[in-house]
Amino acid sequence: MNAFNQTNPKPFLRGVSIIGVGCTPFMETLNTEDYCGITEGELYGYAALKAMEDAGVSPKDVEFYYHGCASPLNGSNYLTPNMQVAEWFGMRGKASVHHSEACCTGYLAIDEAVRAIASGRYDVVLTGCVEFGDALAIQGKPAYIREPFSFERFQISTEWLTDNAYSRHLLANVGHDNVAAWYQEKAGLTEDQIDKALCQMAINARHNALNNPLAIDHKLYEDVAKEAGYDDVMAYMQSSLNPKVGAIQRISGLEHKCDGAAAVILCATDLVDKFTSNKPIEILGIGNAALEASNPLLEVYATQEATRQVYALSGVAPEEIDLMYINDFIITSQLLGSEIAGYIPENEAWQYTMDGRTNFDGDKPINPNGGRTAFGHAHAASGLADVYDAVLQMRGKAEDHQIKKIPHKVFLRGFGGGQNVCNLIIGQND
Repeated sequence: MNAFNQTNPKPFLRGVSIIGVGCTPFMETLNTEDYCGITEGELYGYAALKAMEDAGVSPKDVEFYYHGCASPLNGSNYLTPNMQVAEWFGMRGKASVHHSEACCTGYLAIDEAVRAIASGRYDVVLTGCVEFGDALAIQGKPAYIREPFSFERFQISTEWLTDNAYSRHLLANVGHDNVAAWYQEKAGLTEDQIDKALCQMAINARHNALNNPLAIDHKLYEDVAKEAGYDDVMAYMQSSLNPKVGAIQRISGLEHKCDGAAAVILCATDLVDKFTSNKPIEILGIGNAALEASNPLLEVYATQEATRQVYALSGVAPEEIDLMYINDFIITSQLLGSEIAGYIPENEAWQYTMDGRTNFDGDKPINPNGGRTAFGHAHAASGLADVYDAVLQMRGKAEDHQIKKIPHKVFLRGFGGGQNVCNLIIGQND
């Protein structure tokens, strides 16, 4: 990272803890009878009220709220969407801010709230994110009338993420093959080995999502393969029915874009007992970096810098991490994120994947909720959905996708659209 600027963030002025979480199902609302016609305010409000209920607080206790959305003009037709949703969860008259950092929005939603509390300005803050990643708002129509958000139109919107005067399209830089090719070379893998590893990650993600009631995909690739006439799931995954979208990556390794919302209530750690009986889960450290899309392998370099920061600030060592979440809208992120964090030894993440060790019931679980390819990717909301699942795991309440060991320290690596990386370490005492 010597070629890039570095930052050494200062410790928080006071501790900040998570005391409540809420999350909607991740879904295609246009194809879901109970949710078709839902508005952004209702979707955000669902998650926000669930988080308040979980924390045992009322709207009157919440002093400030953040609203995150990766693409508000696509999703809502609102210029100031934070102001348009307040009525749905009791925030009339409360101050708020909207923010947008592409697919990293949900992780930076925690960062924003932590700074508001750690500075001493507020004691209790709601931070939430909402996204209609599969249902576009229609200009001039009421917000409950939507149309399908095709992948072709989605690709057009990704042009907004780059400086199109001086850099190539986003997908040409951080897209389907860059990290895969980088990892293949450094780990010394054959073309077949990297292909199988990426396919196995997608297979594992479906296993993790299978019993998660909020996930969008509940069908194993083994069953998909059998329906297509394949007895061997890997043979199906490497067939033309799972086509490559570049030289290496296949369609199974890309996000399942969808609609959803998630929210978190945070509180000054020394005031937790005043509001809730929940055991607090403390924000131990946050690391940030940002590189725009003209930088080759920007995800690698930004993850390295944000990881350096979060370990330095938290004082946590890699061997203390019990669970990892990685924003894997391109599934190769699991390989680079887990190794840069020191969660898995260098050049071994692909083999851990092949051996099933990164499954929710393995010894090095990654994305036990299913990640972006199987839990679904409601762009801004996905980071907070990871936080939601991490809190359930730390409470031992993730039910049928609960990992074997109750985690005490969890590392979350957020990444979004050729710009931000935000790494969080959250923890609880015995």
